[in-house]
Amino acid sequence: MNNAIHPAYGPVVFRDRAADHAFLTRSTATSERTVVWEDGNTYPVVDVEISNVSHPFYTGNQRVLDTAGRVERFERRFGKQAEKQSGK
Repeated sequence: MNNAIHPAYGPVVFRDRAADHAFLTRSTATSERTVVWEDGNTYPVVDVEISNVSHPFYTGNQRVLDTAGRVERFERRFGKQAEKQSGK
């Protein structure tokens, strides 16, 4: 590989804050923050919102969103305007 055109590829710790889970792998991702890993070495750490430990596809848990409340709120705000415009 030509070092001038490819990013540095090295060990990085990815930490899932939602599940309190971290894993060490190799990546081109970088970070200013570091963490001391189980082997005693210091690695850059990248915080992620979701990983295979917390993703609903892998865990089987579904998150329920309050879509009914959002739809009703939208109808209250804009439903009457849409009816007036379609009636003209």
